Amino acid sequence: MGNRVIDVDVRFQEAAAVRRTESVAYSHLSVELGHFYADDFGSGCQDLRRRFARIADWSPAIPALARQGLSAPRQPRISTCFMVDDYFHRFGSPREVIPQVQSAAAELGLVLDYVARESSFARHGGVELAQMVVDTLVVEPPRHTTGSRPPLSESGWLSNGMRSPGYVDAPAMTLPRPWSPPVQSGDPRHSIFVDIELWSDGPQTREWACALLASVWQMARLGVLRHRGQTLMQPSRLTGELPADWDELPAIVQLNPTAAPFCAYRTLTLMDTQYLPVELAVRTILGQVAVPPAVAQQITRRAGGEGLDLPSELVDRLSYVFIGG
Repeated sequence: MGNRVIDVDVRFQEAAAVRRTESVAYSHLSVELGHFYADDFGSGCQDLRRRFARIADWSPAIPALARQGLSAPRQPRISTCFMVDDYFHRFGSPREVIPQVQSAAAELGLVLDYVARESSFARHGGVELAQMVVDTLVVEPPRHTTGSRPPLSESGWLSNGMRSPGYVDAPAMTLPRPWSPPVQSGDPRHSIFVDIELWSDGPQTREWACALLASVWQMARLGVLRHRGQTLMQPSRLTGELPADWDELPAIVQLNPTAAPFCAYRTLTLMDTQYLPVELAVRTILGQVAVPPAVAQQITRRAGGEGLDLPSELVDRLSYVFIGG
């Protein structure tokens, strides 16, 4: 009665709705100069040197590829990287292996800006990265199937279309269901169907497939990995000597202090033809990954500010050079 009335406007909003999406610096092109395994370091690293010699033949074309879509006189930002397998086969130590790779590359005039550990793309900083990417997969529901095959979350298998139906018991007094071929999504003239194993479960641990880890690696290079809006897998600079144990090495290490940013709007991967099936699997996986809208819009806006028109599909930002032996 006669007292002043105070209106209180209370609004409730989910924390995820206001969570800030961190940004990263971008090069125009990330160039992978190798994915190295234990076999590459036998016989005095001769296989390593031969591989770099083949890559060096292609290196003069890289700046032209990076300039695509850029208006003159803007110069492209290009960073180089390589990955060492410390997930499937532990060998040597960072203190031994990384200088050998740098030396072999330098002999051919190649500069290596960044090195990454493959095991870090399974799990990093308490985040299960491989599982996080699996959880973002948008699997096309198969048509006309019986449900006899378990879903991706149980089977660990991902395809690029509709599988051939499995054999099931037919109702009594009826003919067996005739066989039908698998069909690739997108209604191509002739299907090229692939079925990809993403992991295998052992008695105690789950082993992630090379194709899935390589997909996480490509997403890291494209700068689309976020966990609750926070950036992941940013490079570290080492102030002292390289560690003697792989577990002590950061996920991504910046070797060249003047390098362009690790993440890039597009990636170029130069590798032996033996890895072509793995990269087909990578492209199939990335073709079904759902990038958070806030991240996708942020990158598109950043690229547009530089006059770049990025493809909307993540997989269309990847390019390759497959080099024969």
